[in-house]
Amino acid sequence: MALMMQTMWSWLWPWEPSLLVALALAAMGTWAWRARRRLGAAQRGLLAAGVALAYIVLHTRFDYYSEHEFFIHRLQHLVLHHLAPFLIALAWPESTLARWPHCLSRLGRIGRPLRAACAPWLTALLFNGLVLLWLIPVVHFPAMLDWRLYRVMNWSMLVNGLLFWTLALRGAAPDHPRLSATRQITMMLAVTPGQIALGALIFFAPQELYPLYTLCGRAVHGIDAMADQQIGGLILWIPGAMMSVAGILLVFSRRLRGTRHAAHGTDLCDAIATASPHEQPPFAG
Repeated sequence: MALMMQTMWSWLWPWEPSLLVALALAAMGTWAWRARRRLGAAQRGLLAAGVALAYIVLHTRFDYYSEHEFFIHRLQHLVLHHLAPFLIALAWPESTLARWPHCLSRLGRIGRPLRAACAPWLTALLFNGLVLLWLIPVVHFPAMLDWRLYRVMNWSMLVNGLLFWTLALRGAAPDHPRLSATRQITMMLAVTPGQIALGALIFFAPQELYPLYTLCGRAVHGIDAMADQQIGGLILWIPGAMMSVAGILLVFSRRLRGTRHAAHGTDLCDAIATASPHEQPPFAG
């Protein structure tokens, strides 16, 4: 029993206080949304799943394994950059997204560069640019060894993922015009070839690109350096691209629902607003 408790504690040990603060703020925000707007069960589930996934890959023993296996590191960034932000973006209420410009305007001069950073073209450019930057071998090596760079790397992936998927799935960005469904789909199509090409490049590389994991010692026995690298390339290549496909299908299905409502003389937003006096579906917007 004592050994089991010790093992559980080693997995849940709070290595990163900044993440605990972020999670506490997210919990407070979730409570406020639920109290004032009564989030639907699906929205609460999506939000909880997204936050829990980010917590697991950043704040448990999973983070240790990501520092000692390249393919686990790629799984970590798949969650931080794709899956967790994807779920959180779907869960955010429309009323919260509508308040983004107001919140940034209250920041004064600080809000100006933040608004510029939320531009759709820049968000999409950084989506692939950050992946490429942190996978350049001469950048990847010090980022995995220096805890400060390591945190910057992980947080940059999470923040950019949140901005990108909120734009791609909901069409909302602080202080920028709302994106049409066509532009949302275009954003997701635009970032897919880069992920596929980079994943294929890593998979077919004839030599070890990231000797760091061999030098520091591998956490999973039975997987050599090249197999580890190839699995990591496949994770970037296939699941990363499939997330864009899933997002495109969601936006396209929402567009079809809107077309059907318009054909019956009912605007989609009006139908959502009148569907329930207390909550909105998680895919509204």
